Amino acid sequence: MKREGSPWTGVAAVWTKELADHLSSTRMRVLEILVLIAAVGAVYVAGQQLRATVMQDPFAFLRLFTAARSPLPSFVAFLGFFVPLVAIALGFDAVNGEYNRRTLSRVLSQPIYRDALLLGKFLAALSTLAVLLAALWLVTTGLGILFLGLPPGPEEVARGLLFLLATLFYGGVWLALAMCLSVVFRQPQGAVLTALGVWIFFAVLWPMLTQFLVQGAQAMAPGVSRDPLAQVGLALGLARLSPDALYSDVVQALLNPEVRTLGPVFLAQLDGMIIGRPLPLAESLALVWPALTALVAGTLLLFAVAYVLFQRKEVRA
Repeated sequence: MKREGSPWTGVAAVWTKELADHLSSTRMRVLEILVLIAAVGAVYVAGQQLRATVMQDPFAFLRLFTAARSPLPSFVAFLGFFVPLVAIALGFDAVNGEYNRRTLSRVLSQPIYRDALLLGKFLAALSTLAVLLAALWLVTTGLGILFLGLPPGPEEVARGLLFLLATLFYGGVWLALAMCLSVVFRQPQGAVLTALGVWIFFAVLWPMLTQFLVQGAQAMAPGVSRDPLAQVGLALGLARLSPDALYSDVVQALLNPEVRTLGPVFLAQLDGMIIGRPLPLAESLALVWPALTALVAGTLLLFAVAYVLFQRKEVRA
């Protein structure tokens, strides 16, 4: 029987329903409370630390995101830890949960296409993550004004919004991965454990494995062992296969305007340079553009893989 209506109607229906489910779920409430407590604690400590130097630092508001004081890490470090967990929690049972509840074939029997169902679920989870990050950003802004006594400047606001966008797509990579695994695995337990394993691999094991790979390349290629620049380039290239390294590069350049390069610095580049002079926003954005593009591309690529796998999946329970 031919289905009537535009596919975008189905996407909107699925997005609305899934977004309401996410925002009202107990799982999301617990994650929101944990992230909020951790973020407020980090910002409070950073604000107390920066209050004495606010008049000497033109970018004191941005320091709220990166300043750390023992035993609490920085706000950015908290996001780097919690955002993948929240994204995985939103997507690991997106498809197999419907299958286990025996509702997937029933939903697809309605005038809703498979691509509309998957896209609607993905956009709903990404919108939920965006709402959470926007709320955290607004709380941080309010606390920054309260602690520092000064509102952020226009460039600080622009850098903060770009940082928010980068964080959203950093979470989008893990969300798309979790949804892809929810298509592959019939049981949610398998999907969530595999997603967490991949996250731990890239966050903890991949930086150590990179050093071994560079050492192996030096032993196999004598030219690499004699060229320190080639070694550094290889190490950076391998490290940036990890979403965590890409996100770290983006954060470093956007929230620290004094950063002028994300790689090795040559003496010729320092000729005529005013050390400590902040870069304009446009130049910082050009510096992080490859990393930001890679995060967006990773999100789209993983979602495309999930889409192809879902189109070939048997949905009858």
